[in-house]
Amino acid sequence: MHFITFVLLVLSAGSTCKAFQVHYLHQGEKYSAGTQRVPPEFHIFCYVGKPKYLIHIWQSVILQVDHISGDYTQFEGTSPDVVLEEFNANRYSWNFNLFTNKQKQMHLDPFNKSCIGIDSRDNYTVTLNVIRIDYWKFLLLLGGITLFLSASKLSRNTLFYYICGISLGICTSFLILIYLISRLFPRKPIMYGVAAFGWSIGIYLIQLLWDNVRVILLNYKIYVIWYTLITGFLSFIICYRWGPIENERSRNLIRWALQGVGLIAMFFSTQFQEAAMGQIIALLLFHNVPSTWLSKPKTYWKKRFPPKIKPITNDEYYEQGVRETAKALDDLRKYCSSPECKQWQVAMKLKDVKRFASFIEGNSHLSDEEILEYETSIHTTDLTDDESEYTDEEQ
Repeated sequence: MHFITFVLLVLSAGSTCKAFQVHYLHQGEKYSAGTQRVPPEFHIFCYVGKPKYLIHIWQSVILQVDHISGDYTQFEGTSPDVVLEEFNANRYSWNFNLFTNKQKQMHLDPFNKSCIGIDSRDNYTVTLNVIRIDYWKFLLLLGGITLFLSASKLSRNTLFYYICGISLGICTSFLILIYLISRLFPRKPIMYGVAAFGWSIGIYLIQLLWDNVRVILLNYKIYVIWYTLITGFLSFIICYRWGPIENERSRNLIRWALQGVGLIAMFFSTQFQEAAMGQIIALLLFHNVPSTWLSKPKTYWKKRFPPKIKPITNDEYYEQGVRETAKALDDLRKYCSSPECKQWQVAMKLKDVKRFASFIEGNSHLSDEEILEYETSIHTTDLTDDESEYTDEEQ
């Protein structure tokens, strides 16, 4: 008898119709919803969208919900009818959605019609904000392009290898810690909870953990820092033990993975899918164009507009000669000291072996007599030039 009464009450509660209103919001418009009506009204907020132009490629539309208590339920759809159907299906079904994923800021589609329905018994305010140029999306695009173009260098970079290895080690250690903690709990109650609530309890736990990350970092900051340092040091030791990746196929896999991440970042940098695909195709064509095709326009440009050559002065010429000569002698000395040079065979062909050994040890390649002869010839040449100039002046 009590069970039949309970069923009748549920059916009578489900049969009551709830009023609803549809509001089409514009840029900067704010709407305040109250609880004057009994039962409270179900409000649906819609944004019509704008035509797809390239000037709107980085546009973002955000629906801000300011609620007093946070006790509300939201429904999303492409039209008011879809939202209302979802709301009615949720009311009339045996769906105990205890853990709803509510967002205070909801991103709407800037180019298509999108609606959000809010069911609440408390007062709340809804504001529509239209950001014409979302700098985060623009930075995401630049990051994707940079990652795609520099993937080949990053796959061979030792510093990048250690950074990725340490980061992966820290994240993996957190997962292992969570697994070890889960082993401490009894399995049967957890299985009963998963069977009763399904994926809702998983979403609730993830949301609860995400909301308390800031509290954990503030209250247990010292422990988190020490844990991160220790796991990072252990990850560095493991990476140092195995060393950077030398296999060419492994490097190719890393490069392809980085390029894929870059292309995904470019695709999600805008909600204008056609423009995103156009950017990706243009980048792929530019990256795979043969170098000869790019060198021909550069060669034509240099022939059409040759660069202006600035002559150097006598002092600059002398400094350049001294610098290049010293560099060439140093390279020659390193080569003669290396195993590639067969010193004994070279020494057998030389007249003065001691001079060759002295040059390898770092001494000058010129003798004192050669230096004196060179300076004397320079002074003689300068005097001859001065006399000739003086004779010309006299004439």
